[in-house]
Amino acid sequence: MQRGPSESLLHQHMASVLSSLSVCPLSLCRIMKVKVLSRNPDDYVRETKLDIQRVPRNYDPTLHPFEVSREYTRALNATKLDRVFAKPFLASLDGHRDGVNCMAKHTTSLSTLLSGSCDGEVRVWNLSKRECGRTLQAHEGFVRGMVVRFCGTSFFTVGDDKTIKQWKMETPGYGEEEEPLNTILGKTVFTGLDHHRKDAVFATCGQQVDIWDEQRSSPIRSFTWGVDSFSSVSFNPVETELLASCASDRSIVLYDMRESAPLKKVIMTMRSNTLCWNPMEAYYFTSSNEDYNLYTYDMRYLDRPITVHMDHVSAVLDVDYSPTGKEFVSASFDKTVRIFPKDGGHSREVYHTKRMQHVICVKWSADNKYILSGSDEMNIRLWKANASEKLGVLAPRERESRNYSQKLKEKFQHHPQIRRITHHRHLPKNVYHQSKELRIMKEARRRKYANVRKHSKPGTVPVVSEKAKHVVTVVK
Repeated sequence: MQRGPSESLLHQHMASVLSSLSVCPLSLCRIMKVKVLSRNPDDYVRETKLDIQRVPRNYDPTLHPFEVSREYTRALNATKLDRVFAKPFLASLDGHRDGVNCMAKHTTSLSTLLSGSCDGEVRVWNLSKRECGRTLQAHEGFVRGMVVRFCGTSFFTVGDDKTIKQWKMETPGYGEEEEPLNTILGKTVFTGLDHHRKDAVFATCGQQVDIWDEQRSSPIRSFTWGVDSFSSVSFNPVETELLASCASDRSIVLYDMRESAPLKKVIMTMRSNTLCWNPMEAYYFTSSNEDYNLYTYDMRYLDRPITVHMDHVSAVLDVDYSPTGKEFVSASFDKTVRIFPKDGGHSREVYHTKRMQHVICVKWSADNKYILSGSDEMNIRLWKANASEKLGVLAPRERESRNYSQKLKEKFQHHPQIRRITHHRHLPKNVYHQSKELRIMKEARRRKYANVRKHSKPGTVPVVSEKAKHVVTVVK
């Protein structure tokens, strides 16, 4: 191979240098210490061709001056993708011939749901197949309440026909008639029902709160406190001897089954419809109110709520906690379902569809993944608890990517751009305008109160916090 003129000149120059030094090239290599790069092949060679290429990385922060800006960009992209893939609606379970008035979760089966409608019909649903497995005519008139026994072998229903009925959970065999295991005839209409978490005891409410033993046809204890009627009753899932109820005189009453009289009650400015205990913290419960708000109380200090949850624009009809106790879901007359953090004043999510009417009842599934809502137009809707969550089995890389994105979003959640995208939600036109109107009214009230205090004699107009405004008194 013929060399170019430049290469030949270079070789001649090197030869002349070596000859002038009078040093043999071989001995020169022995004298010089040559440093070479050495790498461990395990750091960069894949074991199989399916493995990911390993990239060496030095985590020294001085070598990565733009790390924060890169992470911010990744967090912004992750936030945008969350909103792009936010598709919470999964399925609609139709079959009822009247509005869905109440629902009950199975205590041992994740895929089983019970629903009762305004025409007295009860349906048992298989959520994994999204179909109705059993239908029974339980009552004449509304089904006011239903609950599954703690062991899951039977369930109870109450209705407008003044009866309490116990039904087998199993579908009757071929040729068997659909008949209740037990029927108790009461003197008044029952409006609510709940079962003890450990014992064969359940509670009903109507004109009074009654405690029943499953083996007896008359209540073992009755509680009254000068109230016309009660709308709901609920056992504490942690301190199982405690229960609470919402009454028509705008009060929330607390009871202990070991006592002969109610413990205490808090009277609010407007009536509460239902309440739900926090399944992880025994002292806390949240009530849904007619004044468009929800209130979280500590039962030891009822003089003011811990948190006032505001976002609905109409009466809140039902509430249910997640099994983790960190969030709860609410159903409202304004045709929306909202998800609130337990210590947050505003909702993190709002679900609605064009055809969904007034939402009467709502439940959070026991695996913390789904939400079920029942509404006036005879449908039960299944939603994802996290709107952008991918369902099904995740590959390890997908899981790591999701966790990394979640941490980035938490790290940069207070940056204005990310906060704006995270909080933005599309609302129906009527809900949007009503919320705007309520905001203006609230600001006008606040401004008027400030002016009254400003132009009054010092000390005559007391300072009342937003939390204390909604409580009239606490009676013990």
